[in-house]
Amino acid sequence: MVTGLLNVTTTTETPDSATKLANDAVRARLAASAHVVGPVAVAAWQLGDFFAGEQWTTTFITTEERYADLENFLLDRHPEKNPQITAIVVAEAASAYRAGVRQATDWPGSA
Repeated sequence: MVTGLLNVTTTTETPDSATKLANDAVRARLAASAHVVGPVAVAAWQLGDFFAGEQWTTTFITTEERYADLENFLLDRHPEKNPQITAIVVAEAASAYRAGVRQATDWPGSA
């Protein structure tokens, strides 16, 4: 089944910045919902520097059609210079849920 839905994730170093991204993106109808989880321990290379610490993960549910708008929104508002933004295709989802996501992210002026 092709659902047309994506789980999009990004990480931040504070719960406040993660929550703000989540709230603002959903209010803008770029995602139907967002979940903030954390803290999680992380070890990563970022812009040539090693980083070890804690981060908060924000996961958005959106449509393939709205992905580019959500990505640009996150890039414009993310507190990091080169944020992790990834998307995973949702292979299966209940039809009523798919319809709800589409309704939440589709409004006049959307892509």
